[in-house]
Amino acid sequence: MAGYIRSFMKKHYKHFNAAVVVDASQAYCDLLSSGGKMMVTLAGAMSTAELGKSLAEMIRKDKVHAITCTGANLEEDVFNLVANKLYKRVPHYRQLSPEDEKKLLEDGYNRVTDTCIPEEQAMMKIDRPLVQAWHDAEAKGERKFPHEFFYDLLLSGKLKDQYQIPAEDSWLLAAAEKKLPIFVPGWEDSTMGNSFAAEVTMKKNVSDPHVVKGGIEYMMDLLKWYKQESKKHQIGFFQIGGGIAGDFPICVVPCLHEDLKEEVSCWAYFCQISDSTTSYGSYSGAVPNEKITWGKLETTTPRFVIESDATIVAPLMFGYVLDW
Repeated sequence: MAGYIRSFMKKHYKHFNAAVVVDASQAYCDLLSSGGKMMVTLAGAMSTAELGKSLAEMIRKDKVHAITCTGANLEEDVFNLVANKLYKRVPHYRQLSPEDEKKLLEDGYNRVTDTCIPEEQAMMKIDRPLVQAWHDAEAKGERKFPHEFFYDLLLSGKLKDQYQIPAEDSWLLAAAEKKLPIFVPGWEDSTMGNSFAAEVTMKKNVSDPHVVKGGIEYMMDLLKWYKQESKKHQIGFFQIGGGIAGDFPICVVPCLHEDLKEEVSCWAYFCQISDSTTSYGSYSGAVPNEKITWGKLETTTPRFVIESDATIVAPLMFGYVLDW
């Protein structure tokens, strides 16, 4: 079956958005074949959509070399890893009344479109060991990035007996095993970020807000990573959705150029899967050409916009690249 996805797409995806999917997938392959590396950015609820089924294999096969994601995507991959069988699917979510939604909350479920995450079995199961990790770090005078606390938790094996999906379907576990660079801007906008803020406020288990490194330090780390890697490789930018997950990392190039006066190459590939509308002044929906005016892309950079559902398109593109 090797090559089936690629041959299927080349046969059937000939026009419009479908054709762009093929063109962008092939350009992704071309970048890798020339020795380039790829940054993938995750917005939306990609982890709850179980993108790990394809993304984890991309990481293991060295098709992804760095990830920028929201705090929600960071934690929700682990929620899914330890509580998947306890999730509740609501295919008729469009017909739910306010009273139906309230009942879900009272039953301990938080809804993400058609999928309800069980608070106690997923969120609290991860919260407890993380609180302990924050406490231990403070006691030792250590400071770490949010993803490093998750890496430590996964690699410790403490959760292994609680996995409810195959370990190979967790993209964060694959990333931890590869020691993949991860950048998580705005981590405080997540369940575990809220928990950390509450813990520091209560000063019960941890009292120092600096135990977890923040966004400025993530940008500094990204500046260092991009400067080093761009000396040896062209670096591409594969953006799933919009928001801070995409806007934060793509700015590293103009920051190096304009603020640090460093000579580095622009992003060598750009592709975004999005349904955002550019005419509303949306940064997330801005066409790639606009990024040329900000010094993020060159006029020669291969650039693609796929106006579609990322939960459909991203696995297809990853399948194409893995077939290559």
